[in-house]
Amino acid sequence: MIPQQTPSNKKTTLSSSEASRVVEDQWLRYTRARDNGHTDYIDSAQRCSDFYRGEQWAPSDRMKLESEGRPALTINLVLSTVNAVLGEQAANSVEFRYTPKLEGTEHTPGVMTKLATAICDANNYEWLEGQVFADGVIQDGRGFFDLRISFNDNLMGEVAMRSLDPTKVIIDPDASEYDPATWNEVFYTDWLSLDQIEDTYGKNKRQEIEAGFGQINTYGPDSVLWENSSNTFGEKDSLFNLFGMQSASQAENRTVKMVRVVERQHIRIQPCVEFVDLITGDTKPAPTTWTDERIEMFALENQLGLIKRPRRKVRWTVTADHVLLHDDWSPYSTFTIIPYFLYFQRGKPFGLVRNLLSPQEQLNKLASQELHIINTTANSGWIMERNSLSGMTADDLRNQGAETGLVLEINPGKQPPEKIQPNKVPAGIERAALKSAEFIKTISGVNNAQLGFDNPEVSGVALKQKEMRGQVQLQVPLENLRLTRMLVGRKVLELVQQYYTEERTFKVVTTGMGNATQPPTEREQMYVINQQTSAGEIINNITAGKYDLSLSVIPSRDSYNDQQFAEVLNLRNVGVMIPDDRVVEYSHLAHKDELAEEIRSLQGRGQMTEEQQQQEQFKQQIMQQLAMLEVQKAQAEVQKLTAEAQAKLATLDRNTPEYEIERERMDMEIQMARENLMLRRDLALLDAKVRSAGESVKVKKDLAVKGGELKVSLQQSREANQVAREKELISLEKEQMKLRHQSKGIDRTIRKD
Repeated sequence: MIPQQTPSNKKTTLSSSEASRVVEDQWLRYTRARDNGHTDYIDSAQRCSDFYRGEQWAPSDRMKLESEGRPALTINLVLSTVNAVLGEQAANSVEFRYTPKLEGTEHTPGVMTKLATAICDANNYEWLEGQVFADGVIQDGRGFFDLRISFNDNLMGEVAMRSLDPTKVIIDPDASEYDPATWNEVFYTDWLSLDQIEDTYGKNKRQEIEAGFGQINTYGPDSVLWENSSNTFGEKDSLFNLFGMQSASQAENRTVKMVRVVERQHIRIQPCVEFVDLITGDTKPAPTTWTDERIEMFALENQLGLIKRPRRKVRWTVTADHVLLHDDWSPYSTFTIIPYFLYFQRGKPFGLVRNLLSPQEQLNKLASQELHIINTTANSGWIMERNSLSGMTADDLRNQGAETGLVLEINPGKQPPEKIQPNKVPAGIERAALKSAEFIKTISGVNNAQLGFDNPEVSGVALKQKEMRGQVQLQVPLENLRLTRMLVGRKVLELVQQYYTEERTFKVVTTGMGNATQPPTEREQMYVINQQTSAGEIINNITAGKYDLSLSVIPSRDSYNDQQFAEVLNLRNVGVMIPDDRVVEYSHLAHKDELAEEIRSLQGRGQMTEEQQQQEQFKQQIMQQLAMLEVQKAQAEVQKLTAEAQAKLATLDRNTPEYEIERERMDMEIQMARENLMLRRDLALLDAKVRSAGESVKVKKDLAVKGGELKVSLQQSREANQVAREKELISLEKEQMKLRHQSKGIDRTIRKD
């Protein structure tokens, strides 16, 4: 039990008789839950944990085998099997994502997601989840989170997470569902010293506990641990009788070592005040710590209605033997304890190791028996005639008969000793041992491919398929983990909306290459929640609105970075122009950030100094001036061509066909000159970019390609215009000849007339 995460330690205002009644009811509820399955669970969890560590022989069995000179082997396949399952969980991490359900602005859910990420990072959630998952796998299917508000490092309160020892958490014996919202009570119990109790609940509570020890009754050895203050040969609990009673003289000779503190969160039905949204009809309970005046003022300011109706509320009671340490309404709306059950069947959780105990024991016994049979073949015994050996007795032969290089001297006329033929190792023992190993794989669902022991000749595709088939049987534990993650995300949202009510600033650090769309300077981002503007509006108000929770499961950080780096290289190979600095950022180099920044600076994409900025501005100005000169030159050519056309047209008669033909030809040349002007202007601007690109070979290459394309386009345009011009001139000449022929025909007609 972590002291700073216990409920408020304000003094209980109950009378002594009421406090005694609460303590008595607390102990009765605790013993009922303890004796209704929890004690059996502790024994099973301890045995499963022993098998995982390799302590798989009972001490009595091991002593008996050793006394008989027989081996007691431990072939711990449970260890590798469990580690393979733990690796499946460690290969994936989770991110909590919140989306608006009814209310809330568009950017608030993003801030909620970032805040949840910051809370998880501050509490090392990935490591805590791995520990809880390991508890569920090893300790017979149970693991527990605890989420509360801690005021140690921040007086405004911060969400604090921890993993609990499952043997210290006692579930409601009447509960039958996974979700703790359906439970009526949950216990957390631990042994604390008097100093720890004083530090958490105050000196007066310690004095009250010490005063109670002078009386003749306690709740027994499960409530108080004593240690003898005198030098005696008796057991430390020998002063207790069957009922946990001791005399005053006996208590004087003992000092308190530890006291069991029982923390119980239980449900009571109480009338509660709720806020009502008069438009949508949504309700939300008022904080239990608010006074009636504050509730009415809040409702008036936010135009909310108030109703009072019965509701499930959490009561928090903490006792130590006969002393009531705390009894008040919980500052939280729900239980702080969140479970993880590896396998869950209607209130009957169980783990992976429990079903591996029998095949593992069978494997150990068969392996030990096989080794014992092999050992007996080395000294199976002898058959000899009395006094047949010279210089050696039967006892000497028994002791030295199995030694290497033994020489036997036979007395004349005596039969030589004959070695007793040992029993052969039964073929069934070896097959039975192999079956036991296969039983472990079959029951756990972990095959050789997942263990990394498959044959080397198996192809990569077949190996991947075997791994996928093995993961099918692990979907149930992983789906239960997903449900636990949803409960954790829901609890985080509850605590944040209830306690993060003031303006706060937090930082989110993006490590590795989890978000490659942001440059390195933006990996650390600061966010502000509940920020009030001068107009009275609240930006990123996370206390309002309802949100849906979704889980984003991604590979572990190392595997994810490897995959990202491989994908970047593949994209570069197929022609995607990914910048060099981005490729370096995805790599695993020691100083990749500094190297990426240097590459970015060399390519002209990094942050420049003030002097470099001035030089770049001057260079840009020169390039712009050169481009303007090119454009002005082209404009002058167009103006000159236009003036020449106008002067030539002025010499022709407007009423003649030659004038129209010449005007159309001049318009065509002017249009071609204008198109040439546009192309030359684009080419000049492009050349300016090439000159200002600095040392970036890649940029030069790209711009050169574009410049070449424009030049080709210009050349093609010129050629096309030349061809069109020639065709137009030919057409005009044909039209002119036709007009002349018609004119000559008209002249002949006139002369004849």
